[in-house]
Amino acid sequence: MNIAKTLHALVLIWAVCLLVTQSSTFAQVLTKAQVSEKIKQVEDLTDDFKKYLERKGENSRTRASSPESQERRGRRSASVGEPTDDQKARLQSGADELEDAVKDLEKATDRLRLRFRRVQNYLDTRNQVEKVVEEGRKINQLVVRGNYGAEAAKVWAALRAAINDLARIYGVTPMSV
Repeated sequence: MNIAKTLHALVLIWAVCLLVTQSSTFAQVLTKAQVSEKIKQVEDLTDDFKKYLERKGENSRTRASSPESQERRGRRSASVGEPTDDQKARLQSGADELEDAVKDLEKATDRLRLRFRRVQNYLDTRNQVEKVVEEGRKINQLVVRGNYGAEAAKVWAALRAAINDLARIYGVTPMSV
């Protein structure tokens, strides 16, 4: 009798665990105003990431043209060697690719916002959220495989988390970390 009760309890616990894990994969039910706030957060963090990249680009151009930098580069090139034109082109290409991907994400969030305002049921904008997540995945790949530094990774992590929260609301598969 005790074995039957223990087995029954184990099956019951297993069923509850299964139910809990399955319910977490379904879309969350929130008000349209709550979802609007989450979309605004993604928009704001996208703007922050874009501004960070712009500042980083401006700072690197300013440092590269400063007399101190040119003097350091002159000393370094004598001992270590100046980066080749090919290396410089690859670095610039990676930065341009990231900037283009961020612009694409910004466009996707703008389209989401426009469509969101026009619908009664926010779940009607699921396709636009999927596009936002898709654009986010492109950025994620670039940041992971590129060498953009700790600050870029930190700013991207906050944006990625907000996009993933939005994805979960809609029942869209979030990005991996």
